Amino acid sequence: MLILVAGPYRSGTNDDPALITKNVQQMESYALPIFRAGHIPILGEWLALPLVSLGGSREIGDEVFNEVFHPIAVRLLEKCDAVLRVGGPSSGADEMVRVGRSLGLTIYTALVEIPKVA
Repeated sequence: MLILVAGPYRSGTNDDPALITKNVQQMESYALPIFRAGHIPILGEWLALPLVSLGGSREIGDEVFNEVFHPIAVRLLEKCDAVLRVGGPSSGADEMVRVGRSLGLTIYTALVEIPKVA
């Protein structure tokens, strides 16, 4: 399965770059276990952040950031099989779960729920 890891990015950070980095690292900590279970992990941030930069974004939440950041994850969900919702409160991550459900994707809330590929 292609599994989108959805968790807080800006939530609870007051846009502090160090706290945002910590949030991304928290989401990334699930990637290798998902891979080792036989699946392909993906974070929307892995695709969005380079495009945000290429688009000339100057700060989080500016026009270019908003054009790309969540919309690319929504498009990505159309290619995914499942969502792993991790971390604390996040309207963006909750939106990914909502969209995933509307697409009929499996929603996981813990690594142990993800089946291992034999």
